[in-house]
Amino acid sequence: MYSLLALVLGFGIDLIVGDPHSIPHPVIFIGKLISAMEKLARKIFPKTVKGENFAGGVLWLVVVAVSTAVPALLLWLCYGISVWLGLAIESIMCWQILATKSLKVESMKVYHALQSGDIEKSRYAVSMIVGRDTAKLDDKGVARAAVETVAENTSDGIVAPLIFLAIGGAPLGFFYKAVNTMDSMLGYVEMPYKNIGLVPAKMDDVMNYLPARLSALIMLAAGWLLKLDAKNGWKIFKRDRFNHASPNSAQTESVCAGLLGLRLAGDAWYHGELHKKKYIGDALREIEYEDIPRACRLLYVTAFLSLILFGGLRLLLLVVI
Repeated sequence: MYSLLALVLGFGIDLIVGDPHSIPHPVIFIGKLISAMEKLARKIFPKTVKGENFAGGVLWLVVVAVSTAVPALLLWLCYGISVWLGLAIESIMCWQILATKSLKVESMKVYHALQSGDIEKSRYAVSMIVGRDTAKLDDKGVARAAVETVAENTSDGIVAPLIFLAIGGAPLGFFYKAVNTMDSMLGYVEMPYKNIGLVPAKMDDVMNYLPARLSALIMLAAGWLLKLDAKNGWKIFKRDRFNHASPNSAQTESVCAGLLGLRLAGDAWYHGELHKKKYIGDALREIEYEDIPRACRLLYVTAFLSLILFGGLRLLLLVVI
């Protein structure tokens, strides 16, 4: 019950405070652990395909074990001292795991930069939230990249963490965050990450398989509440939800594309290399700057619906048990 209350409080703190850059974020420490383990693994294991694949597996196990055990131990100690201390610390942990406001704030920076007409500023703003090369994007490409990352990260940054938090509290939330961060840092198909990042990338696919699909369905409901084109959202979801190298990324992107009547995705440059990608959605109209705040409104309603759904299910289980 206290973990559920911490989840609700953490969700509320995230909406109010967001992600202040002045406060050290736990993901930074997870990232440093990943970097340290990567360097160590590359020194210890053979520089062969199998050796690097095995190194990635060991790295994955160590990082998720540490990222889960440390907050679990800290909460055990805090709850042992005082229920209220434990609740306060777990609420802060839940806040740091969620990214609703920060995703909106960072994407709206792109929106305001586009409105100012400064294409270099716009490219820089969007480079802060996407992994692709942005130096050659025009204004429509910048807007499209921002909408895509809001749609995709609605699952990775909000709905999926909410699911793990509802099931196992902050420790399981940090487990998910570690899995997701490893994929972000190591899960590339280019060298030198292709082999060592294989296990982290595949495990991220596994952990996000169900959350991504639930996120898409909840986003459809959010689109209906916002009076967007839910019928087209469902159509594009069914047709294009596998139009991505990842089995999960296009789930919410396809819904967002259909709800807004846009064509997203397509070819993109990563680390100087062109990646051929299928399109998602139909170009019923040209993308415009206002699609970024529309995607953000979709993000917020999806987040609230997810909290109500998963928090409600957790409460029901607690009552029944």
